[in-house]
Amino acid sequence: MQNSSEVAHPETGVVIEQRNALGLISLDRPKALNALDDTMATAIAEALPGYAADPVIYALVIRSANSRAFCAGGDVRKIISAYKEDPDAAKAWFAKEYALDWALECFNKPAAALIDGAVMGSGVGLSAFITHQVAGENYRFAMPETMIGLFPDVGAAHVLARLPHEIGLYLGLTGRSIDRVEAFALGLVTHCVDATHFDEIIDQLSDAWPIDALLDDRHVAPGESELLRHALTISHCFSAPTLKGILERLSAVTGDEADWAQEVRSDLEKRCPTSLAVSLRHIREAKSNDIREVLIRDYRLACRFLAEHDFAEGVRALLIDKDKDPKWQPASIDDLDEATIATYFQEPAGGDLMLQEREELQKTG
Repeated sequence: MQNSSEVAHPETGVVIEQRNALGLISLDRPKALNALDDTMATAIAEALPGYAADPVIYALVIRSANSRAFCAGGDVRKIISAYKEDPDAAKAWFAKEYALDWALECFNKPAAALIDGAVMGSGVGLSAFITHQVAGENYRFAMPETMIGLFPDVGAAHVLARLPHEIGLYLGLTGRSIDRVEAFALGLVTHCVDATHFDEIIDQLSDAWPIDALLDDRHVAPGESELLRHALTISHCFSAPTLKGILERLSAVTGDEADWAQEVRSDLEKRCPTSLAVSLRHIREAKSNDIREVLIRDYRLACRFLAEHDFAEGVRALLIDKDKDPKWQPASIDDLDEATIATYFQEPAGGDLMLQEREELQKTG
Protein backbone atom coordinates (compact mmCIF):
# COMPACT_ATOMS: atom_id res chain seq x y z
CA MET A 1 0.00 0.00 0.00
CA GLN A 2 1.33 3.40 -0.92
CA ASN A 3 1.66 5.95 1.83
CA SER A 4 0.90 9.38 0.48
CA SER A 5 0.26 12.80 1.91
CA GLU A 6 -0.59 15.98 0.06
CA VAL A 7 -0.74 19.62 0.99
CA ALA A 8 -2.57 21.48 -1.76
CA HIS A 9 -1.96 25.18 -2.02
CA PRO A 10 -4.28 26.39 -4.78
CA GLU A 11 -3.79 29.98 -3.71
CA THR A 12 0.00 29.68 -3.86
CA GLY A 13 0.33 27.71 -7.08
CA VAL A 14 2.26 24.87 -5.44
CA VAL A 15 1.29 21.36 -4.39
CA ILE A 16 3.53 19.76 -1.77
CA GLU A 17 3.35 15.98 -1.44
CA GLN A 18 5.01 12.94 0.04
CA ARG A 19 4.60 9.74 -1.93
CA ASN A 20 6.25 7.01 0.09
CA ALA A 21 10.00 7.64 -0.35
CA LEU A 22 9.53 10.67 -2.57
CA GLY A 23 9.03 14.32 -1.79
CA LEU A 24 7.15 15.88 -4.70
CA ILE A 25 6.81 19.59 -5.43
CA SER A 26 4.47 20.49 -8.29
CA LEU A 27 4.39 24.02 -9.70
CA ASP A 28 0.81 24.82 -10.69
CA ARG A 29 0.19 28.33 -12.03
CA PRO A 30 -0.62 27.40 -15.64
CA LYS A 31 -1.97 30.81 -16.67
CA ALA A 32 1.29 32.42 -15.52
CA LEU A 33 3.46 29.62 -16.96
CA ASN A 34 4.40 28.81 -13.35
CA ALA A 35 6.09 32.17 -12.88
CA LEU A 36 7.53 32.05 -9.38
CA ASP A 37 6.13 34.50 -6.86
CA ASP A 38 6.61 35.14 -3.16
CA THR A 39 3.96 32.70 -1.95
CA MET A 40 5.28 29.89 -4.15
CA ALA A 41 8.82 30.44 -2.89
CA THR A 42 7.54 30.39 0.70
CA ALA A 43 5.69 27.11 0.23
CA ILE A 44 8.70 25.40 -1.34
CA ALA A 45 11.14 26.73 1.25
CA GLU A 46 8.92 25.51 4.09
CA ALA A 47 8.77 22.00 2.60
CA LEU A 48 12.51 21.42 2.18
CA PRO A 49 13.59 20.98 5.84
CA GLY A 50 10.92 18.34 6.39
CA TYR A 51 11.95 16.44 3.29
CA ALA A 52 15.59 16.60 4.33
CA ALA A 53 14.93 15.40 7.89
CA ASP A 54 12.44 12.62 7.10
CA PRO A 55 14.34 9.29 7.06
CA VAL A 56 11.64 7.74 4.87
CA ILE A 57 12.20 10.17 2.01
CA TYR A 58 14.91 9.09 -0.41
CA ALA A 59 14.61 11.77 -3.09
CA LEU A 60 12.93 14.98 -4.14
CA VAL A 61 11.31 15.82 -7.47
CA ILE A 62 10.34 19.29 -8.67
CA ARG A 63 8.03 19.31 -11.68
CA SER A 64 5.32 21.29 -13.43
CA ALA A 65 1.74 20.16 -12.91
CA ASN A 66 0.94 21.24 -16.46
CA SER A 67 2.57 20.81 -19.86
CA ARG A 68 2.90 24.49 -20.83
CA ALA A 69 6.13 25.25 -18.98
CA PHE A 70 8.34 24.19 -16.10
CA CYS A 71 8.79 27.77 -14.85
CA ALA A 72 8.97 30.77 -17.16
CA GLY A 73 10.77 32.97 -14.65
CA GLY A 74 9.89 35.15 -11.71
CA ASP A 75 6.67 37.12 -11.53
CA VAL A 76 8.46 40.41 -12.26
CA ARG A 77 5.24 42.33 -12.76
CA LYS A 78 4.30 41.56 -9.17
CA ILE A 79 7.78 42.53 -7.98
CA ILE A 80 7.64 45.91 -9.72
CA SER A 81 4.16 46.53 -8.35
CA ALA A 82 5.28 45.55 -4.86
CA TYR A 83 8.27 47.90 -5.01
CA LYS A 84 6.01 50.87 -5.77
CA GLU A 85 3.97 50.10 -2.64
CA ASP A 86 6.72 48.91 -0.30
CA PRO A 87 10.37 48.86 -1.44
CA ASP A 88 11.47 46.77 1.54
CA ALA A 89 8.88 44.12 0.72
CA ALA A 90 10.16 43.84 -2.85
CA LYS A 91 13.74 43.49 -1.61
CA ALA A 92 12.58 40.82 0.84
CA TRP A 93 10.98 39.00 -2.09
CA PHE A 94 14.36 38.71 -3.82
CA ALA A 95 16.03 37.75 -0.54
CA LYS A 96 13.55 34.92 0.00
CA GLU A 97 14.02 33.57 -3.52
CA TYR A 98 17.81 33.62 -3.33
CA ALA A 99 17.69 31.93 0.08
CA LEU A 100 15.51 29.23 -1.51
CA ASP A 101 18.03 28.73 -4.31
CA TRP A 102 20.75 28.32 -1.69
CA ALA A 103 18.63 25.84 0.29
CA LEU A 104 18.19 23.76 -2.87
CA GLU A 105 21.94 23.81 -3.47
CA CYS A 106 22.44 22.56 0.09
CA PHE A 107 19.67 19.93 -0.01
CA ASN A 108 21.29 16.72 1.16
CA LYS A 109 19.39 14.08 -0.82
CA PRO A 110 19.06 13.19 -4.51
CA ALA A 111 16.79 15.69 -6.25
CA ALA A 112 15.58 15.90 -9.83
CA ALA A 113 13.89 18.65 -11.80
CA LEU A 114 11.65 17.17 -14.50
CA ILE A 115 11.61 19.92 -17.10
CA ASP A 116 9.47 20.05 -20.21
CA GLY A 117 8.87 23.45 -21.74
CA ALA A 118 10.38 26.76 -20.67
CA VAL A 119 12.89 26.96 -17.85
CA MET A 120 13.86 30.59 -17.52
CA GLY A 121 14.99 32.96 -14.81
CA SER A 122 13.61 31.76 -11.49
CA GLY A 123 13.00 28.34 -13.02
CA VAL A 124 16.75 28.01 -13.46
CA GLY A 125 17.20 28.82 -9.78
CA LEU A 126 14.77 26.04 -8.85
CA SER A 127 16.51 23.44 -10.99
CA ALA A 128 20.18 24.21 -11.62
CA PHE A 129 21.66 23.46 -8.19
CA ILE A 130 20.08 20.11 -7.33
CA THR A 131 21.64 16.82 -8.33
CA HIS A 132 19.72 16.00 -11.54
CA GLN A 133 18.21 18.08 -14.36
CA VAL A 134 16.00 16.02 -16.68
CA ALA A 135 15.02 17.58 -20.02
CA GLY A 136 11.90 16.60 -21.90
CA GLU A 137 11.56 17.06 -25.64
CA ASN A 138 10.11 20.57 -25.31
CA TYR A 139 12.81 21.86 -22.95
CA ARG A 140 13.87 25.49 -23.54
CA PHE A 141 16.49 27.21 -21.35
CA ALA A 142 17.03 30.96 -21.24
CA MET A 143 18.19 33.73 -18.94
CA PRO A 144 16.52 36.66 -20.77
CA GLU A 145 16.90 39.32 -18.07
CA THR A 146 18.88 41.83 -20.14
CA MET A 147 15.73 42.16 -22.28
CA ILE A 148 13.78 43.57 -19.31
CA GLY A 149 16.45 45.75 -17.72
CA LEU A 150 17.62 43.21 -15.14
CA PHE A 151 20.54 40.74 -15.02
CA PRO A 152 20.94 36.93 -14.84
CA ASP A 153 20.20 36.36 -11.14
CA VAL A 154 19.14 33.33 -9.01
CA GLY A 155 22.76 32.18 -8.95
CA ALA A 156 22.78 31.66 -12.72
CA ALA A 157 25.99 33.66 -13.12
CA HIS A 158 27.77 30.82 -11.32
CA VAL A 159 26.43 28.36 -13.92
CA LEU A 160 27.02 30.58 -16.94
CA ALA A 161 30.56 31.44 -15.89
CA ARG A 162 31.52 27.78 -16.05
CA LEU A 163 30.26 26.98 -19.54
CA PRO A 164 32.93 26.45 -22.20
CA HIS A 165 34.00 28.84 -24.97
CA GLU A 166 32.41 31.94 -23.35
CA ILE A 167 29.01 30.46 -24.23
CA GLY A 168 27.69 31.33 -20.78
CA LEU A 169 28.50 34.98 -21.37
CA TYR A 170 26.89 34.77 -24.81
CA LEU A 171 23.70 33.30 -23.30
CA GLY A 172 23.65 35.69 -20.36
CA LEU A 173 24.08 38.83 -22.46
CA THR A 174 21.87 37.97 -25.42
CA GLY A 175 19.16 36.14 -23.46
CA ARG A 176 18.84 33.67 -26.31
CA SER A 177 17.18 30.32 -25.61
CA ILE A 178 18.52 26.84 -26.27
CA ASP A 179 16.89 23.41 -26.50
CA ARG A 180 17.84 20.20 -24.73
CA VAL A 181 20.34 19.23 -27.42
CA GLU A 182 22.43 22.29 -26.60
CA ALA A 183 21.77 22.10 -22.88
CA PHE A 184 23.00 18.52 -22.68
CA ALA A 185 26.09 19.31 -24.74
CA LEU A 186 26.88 22.17 -22.34
CA GLY A 187 26.18 20.15 -19.19
CA LEU A 188 23.14 22.18 -18.18
CA VAL A 189 21.08 19.00 -17.95
CA THR A 190 22.13 15.57 -16.75
CA HIS A 191 19.59 13.54 -18.74
CA CYS A 192 17.31 13.81 -21.75
CA VAL A 193 14.12 11.85 -21.11
CA ASP A 194 10.86 12.29 -23.01
CA ALA A 195 8.11 13.74 -20.85
CA THR A 196 5.92 10.66 -21.35
CA HIS A 197 8.24 8.94 -18.85
CA PHE A 198 7.99 11.59 -16.12
CA ASP A 199 5.09 9.96 -14.25
CA GLU A 200 6.86 6.62 -14.41
CA ILE A 201 9.99 8.20 -12.91
CA ILE A 202 7.92 9.68 -10.09
CA ASP A 203 6.25 6.34 -9.38
CA GLN A 204 9.52 4.46 -9.22
CA LEU A 205 11.27 7.08 -7.10
CA SER A 206 8.39 6.79 -4.66
CA ASP A 207 9.52 3.19 -4.24
CA ALA A 208 13.11 4.36 -3.71
CA TRP A 209 14.52 3.05 -6.97
CA PRO A 210 18.12 4.31 -7.33
CA ILE A 211 17.83 7.60 -9.19
CA ASP A 212 20.94 7.32 -11.36
CA ALA A 213 20.07 3.92 -12.80
CA LEU A 214 16.46 4.97 -13.25
CA LEU A 215 17.36 8.06 -15.28
CA ASP A 216 20.25 6.47 -17.14
CA ASP A 217 17.94 3.73 -18.43
CA ARG A 218 15.53 6.29 -19.90
CA HIS A 219 18.06 8.77 -21.25
CA VAL A 220 17.99 9.28 -25.03
CA ALA A 221 20.88 10.73 -27.02
CA PRO A 222 19.63 14.20 -27.97
CA GLY A 223 21.70 14.73 -31.11
CA GLU A 224 24.52 17.05 -32.18
CA SER A 225 24.86 20.59 -30.95
CA GLU A 226 24.44 23.36 -33.51
CA LEU A 227 25.60 26.04 -31.08
CA LEU A 228 29.00 24.44 -30.57
CA ARG A 229 29.64 24.95 -34.29
CA HIS A 230 29.86 28.65 -33.42
CA ALA A 231 32.15 28.00 -30.45
CA LEU A 232 35.28 29.57 -31.95
CA THR A 233 33.42 32.71 -32.96
CA ILE A 234 31.70 33.01 -29.58
CA SER A 235 34.97 32.43 -27.74
CA HIS A 236 36.80 35.06 -29.79
CA CYS A 237 34.09 37.72 -29.67
CA PHE A 238 32.91 37.31 -26.08
CA SER A 239 36.41 37.16 -24.64
CA ALA A 240 36.86 40.85 -25.50
CA PRO A 241 37.39 42.80 -22.26
CA THR A 242 34.57 45.32 -22.82
CA LEU A 243 31.09 45.48 -24.29
CA LYS A 244 32.34 47.73 -27.05
CA GLY A 245 35.05 45.22 -27.78
CA ILE A 246 32.52 42.42 -28.04
CA LEU A 247 30.45 44.42 -30.51
CA GLU A 248 33.52 45.35 -32.53
CA ARG A 249 34.66 41.74 -32.78
CA LEU A 250 31.18 40.62 -33.83
CA SER A 251 31.18 43.29 -36.56
CA ALA A 252 34.55 42.11 -37.80
CA VAL A 253 33.53 38.46 -38.27
CA THR A 254 33.77 37.37 -41.90
CA GLY A 255 33.05 34.27 -43.92
CA ASP A 256 30.40 31.69 -43.10
CA GLU A 257 29.93 33.05 -39.57
CA ALA A 258 29.40 36.69 -40.59
CA ASP A 259 25.59 36.68 -40.85
CA TRP A 260 25.20 34.82 -37.57
CA ALA A 261 27.58 37.21 -35.81
CA GLN A 262 25.68 40.25 -37.12
CA GLU A 263 22.42 38.80 -35.78
CA VAL A 264 24.03 38.39 -32.38
CA ARG A 265 25.28 41.96 -32.47
CA SER A 266 21.80 43.15 -33.42
CA ASP A 267 20.35 41.30 -30.44
CA LEU A 268 22.84 42.90 -28.07
CA GLU A 269 22.09 46.38 -29.36
CA LYS A 270 18.44 45.90 -28.36
CA ARG A 271 19.26 44.89 -24.79
CA CYS A 272 19.44 47.25 -21.83
CA PRO A 273 22.94 48.79 -21.84
CA THR A 274 23.22 48.90 -18.05
CA SER A 275 22.02 45.30 -17.79
CA LEU A 276 24.68 44.25 -20.31
CA ALA A 277 27.46 46.01 -18.44
CA VAL A 278 26.44 44.64 -15.05
CA SER A 279 25.92 41.14 -16.42
CA LEU A 280 29.31 41.13 -18.14
CA ARG A 281 31.10 41.97 -14.91
CA HIS A 282 28.90 39.71 -12.77
CA ILE A 283 29.36 36.60 -14.90
CA ARG A 284 33.09 37.12 -15.24
CA GLU A 285 33.59 37.64 -11.52
CA ALA A 286 31.42 34.60 -10.77
CA LYS A 287 34.18 32.38 -12.17
CA SER A 288 36.04 32.82 -8.89
CA ASN A 289 33.00 32.82 -6.55
CA ASP A 290 31.01 29.96 -5.05
CA ILE A 291 27.24 29.82 -5.36
CA ARG A 292 26.64 31.40 -1.97
CA GLU A 293 28.84 34.37 -2.84
CA VAL A 294 27.10 34.77 -6.21
CA LEU A 295 23.66 34.80 -4.57
CA ILE A 296 24.78 37.46 -2.10
CA ARG A 297 25.98 39.57 -5.02
CA ASP A 298 22.71 38.86 -6.85
CA TYR A 299 20.90 40.50 -3.94
CA ARG A 300 23.11 43.58 -4.10
CA LEU A 301 22.40 43.95 -7.79
CA ALA A 302 18.68 43.24 -7.49
CA CYS A 303 18.24 45.92 -4.84
CA ARG A 304 19.92 48.46 -7.08
CA PHE A 305 17.97 47.48 -10.20
CA LEU A 306 14.72 47.83 -8.25
CA ALA A 307 15.64 51.41 -7.41
CA GLU A 308 16.62 52.44 -10.93
CA HIS A 309 14.63 53.20 -14.09
CA ASP A 310 15.45 50.35 -16.45
CA PHE A 311 13.94 47.32 -14.69
CA ALA A 312 10.48 48.87 -14.35
CA GLU A 313 10.73 50.24 -17.89
CA GLY A 314 11.69 46.87 -19.35
CA VAL A 315 8.82 45.12 -17.60
CA ARG A 316 6.44 47.81 -18.84
CA ALA A 317 7.60 47.59 -22.44
CA LEU A 318 7.75 43.81 -22.76
CA LEU A 319 5.17 42.48 -20.31
CA ILE A 320 2.63 45.20 -19.46
CA ASP A 321 2.11 47.57 -22.40
CA LYS A 322 3.90 45.13 -24.72
CA ASP A 323 5.00 47.88 -27.10
CA LYS A 324 8.51 46.35 -27.14
CA ASP A 325 9.99 49.84 -27.16
CA PRO A 326 11.78 50.38 -23.85
CA LYS A 327 13.47 53.71 -23.24
CA TRP A 328 16.69 52.71 -21.51
CA GLN A 329 18.70 55.15 -19.39
CA PRO A 330 21.34 55.44 -20.73
CA ALA A 331 20.08 54.51 -24.18
CA SER A 332 23.43 53.44 -25.62
CA ILE A 333 26.44 51.38 -24.62
CA ASP A 334 28.52 54.40 -25.63
CA ASP A 335 26.92 56.39 -22.81
CA LEU A 336 27.69 53.91 -20.02
CA ASP A 337 29.77 55.13 -17.10
CA GLU A 338 32.03 52.51 -15.52
CA ALA A 339 32.03 54.29 -12.16
CA THR A 340 28.25 54.10 -12.05
CA ILE A 341 28.27 50.43 -13.00
CA ALA A 342 30.69 49.77 -10.13
CA THR A 343 28.20 51.19 -7.62
CA TYR A 344 25.74 48.41 -8.46
CA PHE A 345 28.12 45.95 -6.80
CA GLN A 346 28.31 47.81 -3.49
CA GLU A 347 26.62 46.57 -0.33
CA PRO A 348 23.08 48.00 -0.15
CA ALA A 349 22.10 50.44 2.58
CA GLY A 350 20.07 47.76 4.35
CA GLY A 351 22.98 45.32 4.41
CA ASP A 352 23.89 42.21 2.47
CA LEU A 353 21.75 39.11 2.11
CA MET A 354 22.32 36.82 5.09
CA LEU A 355 22.66 33.17 4.09
CA GLN A 356 23.52 30.38 6.49
CA GLU A 357 26.70 28.46 5.95
CA ARG A 358 26.14 25.15 4.20
CA GLU A 359 26.89 23.09 7.31
CA GLU A 360 24.48 25.10 9.45
CA LEU A 361 21.70 24.87 6.89
CA GLN A 362 22.08 21.11 6.52
CA LYS A 363 21.94 20.66 10.29
CA THR A 364 18.57 22.41 10.39
CA GLY A 365 17.35 19.96 7.74
